[in-house]
Amino acid sequence: MTAPEAQLARVAHLLELNRAEQALDEVDRLPAALALSPAAFRLRAYALTSLSRWDDLAAVARRGLAEAGPDPELLGRLGVALRHRREYPAAERALLDALAIEPEDPWLLCQYAQLCSAVGQLDKAERLVARAATISPQEPAVFACRVQLAYARGDDREADRIAREFLGAWPDNPAALALHGATSARRGRLGTARRAFGQAVAHDPTDADYAEAAWEAQVHAHPLLLPLRPLHRLGIFRTWLLAVGVIVLLNVVGLDVLAGLFAVAWMLFCVWSWIAPPLVRRMVLGRWRS
Repeated sequence: MTAPEAQLARVAHLLELNRAEQALDEVDRLPAALALSPAAFRLRAYALTSLSRWDDLAAVARRGLAEAGPDPELLGRLGVALRHRREYPAAERALLDALAIEPEDPWLLCQYAQLCSAVGQLDKAERLVARAATISPQEPAVFACRVQLAYARGDDREADRIAREFLGAWPDNPAALALHGATSARRGRLGTARRAFGQAVAHDPTDADYAEAAWEAQVHAHPLLLPLRPLHRLGIFRTWLLAVGVIVLLNVVGLDVLAGLFAVAWMLFCVWSWIAPPLVRRMVLGRWRS
């Protein structure tokens, strides 16, 4: 292996270890000729994607395309950056240009599917993900897109099933762990969510979103918030409807005293739902800082 190849391999290894900031530092130390190579621009773009630095990613992808000409990965990264910046027509143009070069690339198909989902074209997004899944069914991007589309369709149960399937296929993947944590939280399994987010942070400590989600899961799994679990499992609106329905039903059947007691308990529950979360947040944050 030549010295330039070894330098690029070191950067790629850092990215495999989820050390995107260190990878960017290594790329910045590359010799001038190597720093302008297509491989260097791809590595920069990958690192910036991992760090969610969308403006920088768009600038690097455009510069790489100007230096090296059409490149499907850089076009795809540009499309991702523009989607996050809500520049949807330009993002679609970049992704279609990428797919014109690599029409069977699962990652590109999934990125286009995410763009279609973002603008409400769910049927088109599902066709794109299905096409990606026939090419590479175990691709992490395919699993992640399937979860997102299930949520977009309002099917939390299916999203949870796919997230568990993703974790089974990629047990050490931080994205799989984070999605498992997110779907578990929405299903009311807060202890599972806390553990999953904690493992995601352990595998990728540089991701601020994972850290924030782990902190929130730690808050919601606190014993003082145990009475509020129905809000996570059923949702606020359905919990309210259920409580009001019980009170009305007890009144209708003549159990006025019991209806009154339940109404008082419901009022206390509401007060606790307002007071307890900020109190627990301060307690947990203080423990994290100590």
